[in-house]
Amino acid sequence: MNTLLAYLPFPPADLPIVLAALAAGFAALAAWSGLTVRGHRVRARDLIARRTELRARMLGDTRRRRSEGKAMSGVALSVVQRLKLLQGQKTAEVRLQLAQAGIRTRDALAIYLFFKLASAPLMGVLGLLLFKILNVYHMTDTQQLIAMVGAILAGFMGPGIWLKNKKSKRLNVLRKAIPDGLDLLVVCVEAGLSTDAALTRVAKETERSAPELSDELRLTAIELGFLPERRQALDGLARRVDLPAVRALVAALLQTEKYGTPLATSLRVLSAEFRTERLLRAEEKAARLPATLTVPMVLFILPVLFIVIIGPGIISVIDSFKTLR
Repeated sequence: MNTLLAYLPFPPADLPIVLAALAAGFAALAAWSGLTVRGHRVRARDLIARRTELRARMLGDTRRRRSEGKAMSGVALSVVQRLKLLQGQKTAEVRLQLAQAGIRTRDALAIYLFFKLASAPLMGVLGLLLFKILNVYHMTDTQQLIAMVGAILAGFMGPGIWLKNKKSKRLNVLRKAIPDGLDLLVVCVEAGLSTDAALTRVAKETERSAPELSDELRLTAIELGFLPERRQALDGLARRVDLPAVRALVAALLQTEKYGTPLATSLRVLSAEFRTERLLRAEEKAARLPATLTVPMVLFILPVLFIVIIGPGIISVIDSFKTLR
């Protein structure tokens, strides 16, 4: 045993601290993987769970709520419930942000809050282990203190930044997929399908090309069939996908539901408008490209170009001065 301990890169007395840090790291990794699990089966399971939840809410099934609370028991949920983090004022806002990021699992809010609570101490322990105890980078005391404070701040702000980036990326994907989805929706409506059937059909057709849009449309179709008011399902779509295009689509669907206006004409106009907007956005990026490339060109391309052009002349001048001597 002593022979094995001699090969450790740190003193044997620090072995409990290293094991504790590794355990905390594996716990954080498990929480992160629970939030980022994707795939068609997982999305289908989440949609089925959402349908069951809506049906139970409509029928007033209290027994399912009790069993659901027992099924949700776990380390993250117990910690969050003990600290009463689910009763805060920003809980609904965080839940909406998770839904906008595509995370709609039952325990997503509890896992996210637990991870946000535990990430700062975890990064602090890892910073203490790396910078103070093991002294991997051979820093001074002041540098070690700055590095540990930076690690704690990164752990505190990391979950929020990750959620914001995930939400932004998903909205960008949805923005690009909406015009094509509207074209398919126009075809389905003109073929005589109802709104629910058209949304389900478009969700099925876009499952591979645009899975994010397919998830949102399928969930909206499910909610249209189970919620007491259809307006709630459409408003939920507008909240989950915070885009002007989706708000315009929801307004067109609500107008059709209320006044009976022709839906195909409205959708065709919206599709052409959104497609033109996407083209203008691409042209705007192309117009900004020369100004964006100015700084990299000045820093990386022009110096190399000057060296290639002027370098041989400078070398020949130096050689001529050597021959004169």
